[in-house]
Amino acid sequence: MYAITIPEPGGPEALVWAEVPDPVPSEGEVLVEVAAAAVNRADVLQRQGFYNPPPGASPYPGLECSGRIAALGPGVSGWSVGDEVCALLGGGGYAEKVAVPIGQLLPVPDGVDLAEAAALPEVVCTVWSNVFMVSHLRPGETLLVHGGASGIGTMAIQLGKAIGAKVAVTAGGPDKLARCAELGADILIDYREQDFVDEVLKATDGVGADVILDIMGAKYLERNVRALAVNGRLAVIGLQGGAKGELNLGALLTKRAAVTATSLRGRPASEKAAIVAAVREHVWPLIAGGRVRPVVDRRLPLSDAAEGHRVLEASTHVGKVLLTA
Repeated sequence: MYAITIPEPGGPEALVWAEVPDPVPSEGEVLVEVAAAAVNRADVLQRQGFYNPPPGASPYPGLECSGRIAALGPGVSGWSVGDEVCALLGGGGYAEKVAVPIGQLLPVPDGVDLAEAAALPEVVCTVWSNVFMVSHLRPGETLLVHGGASGIGTMAIQLGKAIGAKVAVTAGGPDKLARCAELGADILIDYREQDFVDEVLKATDGVGADVILDIMGAKYLERNVRALAVNGRLAVIGLQGGAKGELNLGALLTKRAAVTATSLRGRPASEKAAIVAAVREHVWPLIAGGRVRPVVDRRLPLSDAAEGHRVLEASTHVGKVLLTA
């Protein structure tokens, strides 16, 4: 088969379309013939040499894909050759074929085409696990989403609205904010022109955000704590603004607030399977009912993954960038 390889870390040109051995499904795995994969920030970090795959995962980038089951490994039941699926991966989505543990497989939801389904697993699992399973967002609460126009952000807006929360977003510029509004965002904050702490407090009559989904890390840490409501929960899922920051524990104590930080790729298979099962139970019906949908900015050939990385790094997109086989 062919896959996107990374002979040496570097810029987008470091991604090389090359012939590699076919994967063989192990016990409890299926072989998926890839229809599409999505581009994620983690793929960019891997290309740059900063984020190696977890032990045992494919060496090729790609944390989510869609396709058809081509073969069943030993001990697999409940799935059949030819089933249309999407999958959460530890790596290997940028390839013509990938082996996937059955606990990380999902059926393609009703109303979503096969390629578009590649835009779902990583973002839905990330948002559901952090905003709902860890931070327990409830109806009537306020959710602040940083990077509202990103793949994660566009999904967080929709899921927050679907459960009855008020959703605030930060994004860069009126065009991106307009797209966030189309998805249901209630409070629109241009981080280039406005202070998100002031805007959130103003929009909530001084209460603040009950849950904050943060991709920036250190750069926003102090301001995120100020923007939290009493009993608020800050979920850090990215470090685009740095890894080391100063945390005022007194402010956190006063608000009886919590800060959590999680990643998805390196979790044990059992934890990933539990998240995938929760997503299938709670989110797949929302997608089938048309209340939540994947947001796809553009589709590019899988062999042109370098262009997909350029688009992501330029931050001109809204939603997901797909690579189609």
